[in-house]
Amino acid sequence: MTAARLAATDLACRRGERLLFRGLTLALGPGEALHVTGANGVGKSSLIRILAGLLRPFAGALERVGAVGLVDERHALDPQVELGTALAFWGSLDGGDSPVERLGLAALLDVPVHYLSTGQQKRAALAPLLGQRAPIWLLDEPLNGLDSGGVALVEGLIAEHVAGGGLAVIASHQPLTTNATTLPLEDFAA
Repeated sequence: MTAARLAATDLACRRGERLLFRGLTLALGPGEALHVTGANGVGKSSLIRILAGLLRPFAGALERVGAVGLVDERHALDPQVELGTALAFWGSLDGGDSPVERLGLAALLDVPVHYLSTGQQKRAALAPLLGQRAPIWLLDEPLNGLDSGGVALVEGLIAEHVAGGGLAVIASHQPLTTNATTLPLEDFAA
């Protein structure tokens, strides 16, 4: 895995006329994880989108070294096609294999994505991330909609990724059992 680095200096986020947070500084390298916590509306998703390069910060600087893999509430699987077809599309782009057995999806490959349960869709959204082999993982509320087995699976995947030299930023109001530094986003409220 390519050495990864993710750093932000004095970030601020403005959505509409509302300043969500300011003065946020962070630095992560290989083998590190950050758990961004906070209530709904505090800016966790906005921070993930800034770190991914999908949203410009209102102020501050961002440095990213390494490819980014993002999983958020808007999974990138075509809801109209069978799961196997949707995963094959991403596999053809990323050149990776989808670990469907490990994600508990092998028996669902012929089911259209829109028929999958919320938890099944959440696990399916992880398959392209794993196939991509990006050293930087940005996960926005990855535990929502998962049962206890799904939560344990996601936490295990994060722990393995970090142990293998990757880095992860996990935005969640839910507790994590993985070894991650906690960043309460309320501490940077504007």
